[in-house]
Amino acid sequence: MKQTLLDRYIGRSVLSSTMLVLTIIFLLFLFISFINELRNLGRANFGVLELMTYVLLSQPRKIYELFPMAALLGATVGLSYLAASSELVAMRAAGVSLLRIVGSVMKVGMLFVVAGLLIGEFVVPVSEDAAERGRAEALQTGFRVKGTGLWFRNAQEFINVGEVLPDHSMLRVHIYRFDDRMNLQTHGFAQRAEYAHDAWQLRQVRESRLSSTGVTTRVLASMPWTSPLTPEDMAVFTVRPEGLSALHLYRYIQHLHANRQETGRYELALWQKLLLPFSTAVMLMLAIPFVFTQQRSGGMGQKVFLGIMLGLVFNMLYLSFGYVALLYDMSPLLGAILPPLLFLLLTLVLLRRAA
Repeated sequence: MKQTLLDRYIGRSVLSSTMLVLTIIFLLFLFISFINELRNLGRANFGVLELMTYVLLSQPRKIYELFPMAALLGATVGLSYLAASSELVAMRAAGVSLLRIVGSVMKVGMLFVVAGLLIGEFVVPVSEDAAERGRAEALQTGFRVKGTGLWFRNAQEFINVGEVLPDHSMLRVHIYRFDDRMNLQTHGFAQRAEYAHDAWQLRQVRESRLSSTGVTTRVLASMPWTSPLTPEDMAVFTVRPEGLSALHLYRYIQHLHANRQETGRYELALWQKLLLPFSTAVMLMLAIPFVFTQQRSGGMGQKVFLGIMLGLVFNMLYLSFGYVALLYDMSPLLGAILPPLLFLLLTLVLLRRAA
């Protein structure tokens, strides 16, 4: 894609403003997270170093989720600087079309899209996992589910887990195996399940086998366990679905489908992750007619304020409509794509008015 002098000039303005907005968002959420986690300071081994490590590692996901809003604000501020110095007016007077300016902004927008994809796939999963594991280890806590615990299914095998530890090992593991007629064949209980050398090892095992002659029981210090579950699958329960990579989400959804289990929440997280570049592009486009239509109605402060309001509305719709779709058994894809489509329609209407 050929870069002209105009593309570079507009791109530098939008890029520098967006980096400034991202820095402000980072510092703001850093402060909020620090204040929020102060309540845990001094508990178990959660000291100042653990607090700062957790706060820093938890920021990439928050920034990633606000990437479309940051793109909107950055483009709004960058273009508003050009508008305030009458440079946009001069460009239009020189014969530069609105579509040409859109193209210039979208060229630099490709950097944001690529950066968002790389952060979402490679930075957020690692940082989020490290943040939650470090926090849980320092606080000496694991992931527990009240009531019956976590349940998994693999073909004719049903697994119940009492607790998932920060290292993704499991405590109080019950394994029920059934035959093709769903008659219980064996029940195994292990105090702990650890993953090493690409295989699970059960510790302190008690296995009961049912047969026509009665029940036989054996007690073992350890035994291997063949299961498609991996520590990465356990990360689903220690890390929010939004903090997982698209590939990991896809694999886990396939596992749930194979065992006829509910996948809605994970499908929604996957579609939102896949559509985030599209949402970012829509927000960048929205900034252009937004700046032009506001040229006569206020200064930069008003434009930035209105940009923040639009960004907040988008994030509210983006985060809430997906769960509304799940609540009413609608497609997760519809829940993820409808908010950016609505804003794309708004953008096209504003572009037509500003042309």
